[in-house]
Amino acid sequence: MAVYLVTGAAGFIGSSITHALVERGEQVRALDNFSTGLRSNLADVMDAIDFREVDLRDTHELQLACEGVDCIFHQAALPSVPRSVKDPRSSHEANINGTFNLLEAARAAGVRRVLYAASSSAYGNQPGLPRVETMTPAPIAPYPVQKLAGELYMQSYWRVYGMETVCLRYFNIFGPRQRPDSPYSGVMAKFCLQMLRGERPTIFGDGEQGRDFTYIENAVQANLLAAAAPAEKVAGRVFNVACGERHTIRETFEVIAGLTDYAGTPEFVPDRLGDVRDSLADISAAREAFGYAPLVGFEVGLQRTVDWYRSEMAREERELDLIAEEWSKGKCRGCN
Repeated sequence: MAVYLVTGAAGFIGSSITHALVERGEQVRALDNFSTGLRSNLADVMDAIDFREVDLRDTHELQLACEGVDCIFHQAALPSVPRSVKDPRSSHEANINGTFNLLEAARAAGVRRVLYAASSSAYGNQPGLPRVETMTPAPIAPYPVQKLAGELYMQSYWRVYGMETVCLRYFNIFGPRQRPDSPYSGVMAKFCLQMLRGERPTIFGDGEQGRDFTYIENAVQANLLAAAAPAEKVAGRVFNVACGERHTIRETFEVIAGLTDYAGTPEFVPDRLGDVRDSLADISAAREAFGYAPLVGFEVGLQRTVDWYRSEMAREERELDLIAEEWSKGKCRGCN
């Protein structure tokens, strides 16, 4: 039976891939250092996986983790363009050095295939939509530079060592388990939680920036399909993973406002340094190579996402009510 390794398994996309593999009955090994991932994302599958708390800088533990593995889903990263602008060194160490360490561990262990979480930000602000994989990358901020360097390493290990590497350029993935509580969180997560709480969301720039928003189930599907595809169709290649549709930030705000019954207006602030103005993907290469087609569209994905955050808020409120009740009875957890 094949063994699958997921790095960044407690993160948004990594945990979603881990859950999908467990649901299929696969043997899963999972790594995370919890720098951005959450233990709660894996709570309901922890007993079904071989979880190891490992940092990608720990080459010894990485080598042990790769032993006996057939395929790796490499999702671990310090994500976010703003984070990399503010602190390029730490993101460089995680995203470039960490990826190199993983490739070396995988090579030593004889891992057959590595699926790499690449980024559409590699295209930068160059003219021409939709983005096609044959375009020359033009990254702006440190984060897309780092992710592009990871792509080049992946392709090198295919050409030089014969390791089957596949790069999937994600376009604005959103959905359940995405963290909304960080300055670097995705716009969908922040909008959903802020509007459910009645808080005023912030839009950077004029809100007319276009994004190819892609629901998490589509990204998971792309990974699973690419993992099973024949090497001659995918090895050493880069593929866009998106829906092939463009939606503006203003439009997104309006849809989420309708789903959350939010009656307020957004606050507009200046553009963020390093942000890409527009993105839209050509997804024909992934369709032709491994049969990728989006399963969940923009509005359905938003509805599912809002429903998930609403249920999480309700769960947290129930827990707070229980604590308050225990406190009132003198049974507060942790009380002397």
